[in-house]
Amino acid sequence: MEMHESLQHFAFSILKSTQDAEEVVSDFFIALWQRRESLRQLENPKLYFFVGVKNTALNKLAAAKRRALPPVEEWQTSLTSVFFNPEELMLSSELVKRIMLAVNDLPPKCRAIFKLTKEEGLKYAEVAQLLNISVKTVEAQMAIALRRIKTHTEFKSQFPELHSILSKKK
Repeated sequence: MEMHESLQHFAFSILKSTQDAEEVVSDFFIALWQRRESLRQLENPKLYFFVGVKNTALNKLAAAKRRALPPVEEWQTSLTSVFFNPEELMLSSELVKRIMLAVNDLPPKCRAIFKLTKEEGLKYAEVAQLLNISVKTVEAQMAIALRRIKTHTEFKSQFPELHSILSKKK
């Protein structure tokens, strides 16, 4: 998924409006273009983009006199890919579907954290900063997500070999 599309999905998860999400991302990129000379030394542009879109979306909510950002648990996420590359691991499309079912069954906050780390490639500290939570919370939510995915009923019954590999103690 391209960056613009990822940012629009993220903005939509905050604003719950496709039109507002598109407007926020456009406004962010316009502001980014206007400040392009001062942004040459960005260490992590991807995180900067997500934080910028989040802040722009929050400003839009404030301008619309909404009380507050909905809790992270209510943010909608849409998975368009899984947390690893199926070609590299030579997994069947059926396995990918089963894993996506397991991911979609995660609690909303857990799913949002999982998506930001595994699909968008953000580090735990970056996700913590973006969502205003601690790194320990991100770590705990990722542990819950991985445990639930590997023990998901569909996944466990359909792919016992892979489940046993994932369940081995290290």
